[in-house]
Amino acid sequence: MASVLKRDSVFENIPSIKAKTLRINLNPDIYGTFAEIGAGQETARHFFRSGGASGTIAKAMSAYDKDFSDAIYGIETDGRYVTQARLKTMLDYEMQLMEERISRENHPDRLFFSYANTVATIDFSKRYKGHGWIGIRYQLDSKQKEYDEIVLHIRFKQNEARLQQETLGILGVNLIYGAFYKYDKPKKMLKYLYDHIDKDTLEIDMINFSGPNFKEVDNRLMSLQLIKNDMTDAVMFGPDGNNLLPAAILYKKNILALRGSFRPVTKVNLDMFEKSYDIFIRDKGVDQNNTIVIFEITLSNLKASGEIDEQDFMDRAELLCSLGHSVMISKFQEYYKLVEYFNNYTKNRIGLTMGVNNLVDIFDEKYYRHLSGGILEAFGKLFFKDLQVYLYPMKNPDTGQIMTSNNVKVHPRMKELYKFFKYNGKVMDIIDYEPEVMHIFSRDVLKKLMNNDEGWEKMLPEGIAEIIKKKQLFTRKPEEQ
Repeated sequence: MASVLKRDSVFENIPSIKAKTLRINLNPDIYGTFAEIGAGQETARHFFRSGGASGTIAKAMSAYDKDFSDAIYGIETDGRYVTQARLKTMLDYEMQLMEERISRENHPDRLFFSYANTVATIDFSKRYKGHGWIGIRYQLDSKQKEYDEIVLHIRFKQNEARLQQETLGILGVNLIYGAFYKYDKPKKMLKYLYDHIDKDTLEIDMINFSGPNFKEVDNRLMSLQLIKNDMTDAVMFGPDGNNLLPAAILYKKNILALRGSFRPVTKVNLDMFEKSYDIFIRDKGVDQNNTIVIFEITLSNLKASGEIDEQDFMDRAELLCSLGHSVMISKFQEYYKLVEYFNNYTKNRIGLTMGVNNLVDIFDEKYYRHLSGGILEAFGKLFFKDLQVYLYPMKNPDTGQIMTSNNVKVHPRMKELYKFFKYNGKVMDIIDYEPEVMHIFSRDVLKKLMNNDEGWEKMLPEGIAEIIKKKQLFTRKPEEQ
């Protein structure tokens, strides 16, 4: 049985790209293929140049021509090339060739790998800076039947194709090296992907780990690392817990977003979602089949005590996923930044569901002092598109009055601005709300839960209390991953 980590440990702390490629090349067991489409053979080049590549590289290829690429890998159903589906096809095909052409009997200790990328670098007009999918499928044990796999999506920020190609080559080396020598520390591996790469030149906005050696890795937590490490501004994951590429999910969609702490998700959260969704899809400009609902949590909301509590994050994610929802974690504290982000991917209708207190915050000037145009600039970005705010009422705890868009109190200087948006139909009240749940706040539920008080279960959607009790959510200590 071949063991990667026990071999060549003398090289462990050598950081250079050449040292990384040489360590892999000098390991007699690591053996595989490179298939790179769209930016040249940038990763393979580093392995060839460092020496000893004949013991590592079974094949290196770049199928630039679309007809040649289709002849090798087939035609994707959507006809596109820079997609996750295309990357998976490449990994499938190349690994199958390895298994067919390299005898296990003659090479019992060989650790097969297939590295692939499909990339579009910056276009001639420099309007689109380019992006790409990168992945590796590989073994850490020669007797391993199921392969491990790491797949990520990147966005280039550089303005020259040559520089993007060089960045891609370095990233590929970091990924392959990390896959073999840092697989047991996936959170650290993410940071190592930026070895010798400036974060201003590259964005990693999605990554998924799978396979027997990553069974304990929760990809939602890996998504959180991308945000924490300033690798991207927003990440998404689906009900199954696997990470999603925001651009692919949001592309040309109608979007309804509900922001909250969801700590835990309550009956009022669900009522807000259900009632605003009913209004949203009745809009004649909204195609229900082309609509996505997003439960969004800001990074600042995760910082309950100054630092992000990862276990607390996982508990929230667990409950939202159990309800079948897609979740977004973003760095956008202000709503206008969230809408700006959505506008990068869709020109269709956008809806924001919020409570009265959130609307009052939007009209607070202190959040916009950093903008040269102040609150007017922010509102121009927030409301210039087909955006609709769906307002959930709130009961005034002192007077018992139901607060809606008609009697909400904003700063006197903001009254006329508020009236402008109100009377232009940008703010719509949710009128068929459930009065018996509107008093519920996540913070009150959490307090009752942690103090073992009675009655908190009734404040949550069906089945949520059972999950919290069974998995001891919001009471466990963080686990190292």
